[in-house]
Amino acid sequence: MTRPTWLITLTAAALFPLLAQAASQQQFPSEEGPLIVDTVADGLRNPWSLAFLPGGKDMLVTERPGNLRIVNAEGKVGPPVSGVPKVWAEGQGGLLDVALSPEFGKDRTVYLSFAEEGSDGKAGTAVGRGQLSADRARLENFTVIFRQLPKLSEGNHFGSRLVFDRDGYLFIALGENNQRPAAQDLDKLQGKIVRLWPDGSVPKDNPFVGQDAVRPEIWSYGHRNQQGAALNPWTGKLWTHEHGPRGGDEINIPQAGKNYGWPIATHGINYSLLPIPEAEGKHVDGMIDPHHVWEKSPGISGMAFYDSPTFQAWGHNLFIGALATQELIRLQLVGDKVVHEERLLGQLKARIRDVRVGPDGYLYVLTDEKDGKLLKVGLDED
Repeated sequence: MTRPTWLITLTAAALFPLLAQAASQQQFPSEEGPLIVDTVADGLRNPWSLAFLPGGKDMLVTERPGNLRIVNAEGKVGPPVSGVPKVWAEGQGGLLDVALSPEFGKDRTVYLSFAEEGSDGKAGTAVGRGQLSADRARLENFTVIFRQLPKLSEGNHFGSRLVFDRDGYLFIALGENNQRPAAQDLDKLQGKIVRLWPDGSVPKDNPFVGQDAVRPEIWSYGHRNQQGAALNPWTGKLWTHEHGPRGGDEINIPQAGKNYGWPIATHGINYSLLPIPEAEGKHVDGMIDPHHVWEKSPGISGMAFYDSPTFQAWGHNLFIGALATQELIRLQLVGDKVVHEERLLGQLKARIRDVRVGPDGYLYVLTDEKDGKLLKVGLDED
């Protein structure tokens, strides 16, 4: 019996979305069971960071060349949001992290970190904030609230990640602009974590407030290039991670006023295979050892604690992206101690720049490419 033409057309129309969905979905092995990876969106230009808007269906995504976009759960990539500051998109610089105000539901404030050019052609990290318009088409009244000074970068090591803690403080994790000694100089903001109020003002109880020739914004120092930061949901403490040189990527739990060593204490060597000139060893008295260290650098970027009930096998895990080894790293924690590590998604051969836990309990991963992707990662529990 010959089927009517209209039935064939209807059947094909119903089938094509399913075929498209299947084509965008991949399965990869993991210790906890098969990983299901969906491509939510592609065509992103070197995406760097993402933040979920209230409701959990739409995301703000930064592209390093300078665009901020809204991507919805169906993968539709919106036009650039206007009102974003001009960025210095050279080398590793550009538009970097994005974070929502803890009071976003009331103030609609979005925070951005970005590379900003100085008067002499060098650059540094800056942080500003603006209000997302009701139609979500623009940032209004964007104002810079922090500048990394002096501006020393010629294109490297900007950091940077933005984290609000439970008391409403804003932490900014900064790179040392590839100027190693500056990480130890307390009159400079390179290689530091700074702690500010949301308007950029300095808390009176910051550890170096009132000291001569010391920047009062500083919370901790002796960091290299920090590209991951997150608040531990079980303890409320800030965790950060940073690139070592050739070897020595590390995780820290920064404490007020402490020195984390770079470049005097390091597990790494120069890319030339020669020692770091200032280095005195892996451990130096008076400096804090890493909480966790990789002797061989994965090139870590992005950090997310897993505290969702969606996938119980991932409970009390920490996920970190890897640029150099092109993987997603899963760290199993007992308390604060790392007790196990697994490398995931290496088959993708993609530089993973950021990872976040969505409101639905899935991992959302950005790949750092000219044709970058937003991936949704979960466990196949059927």
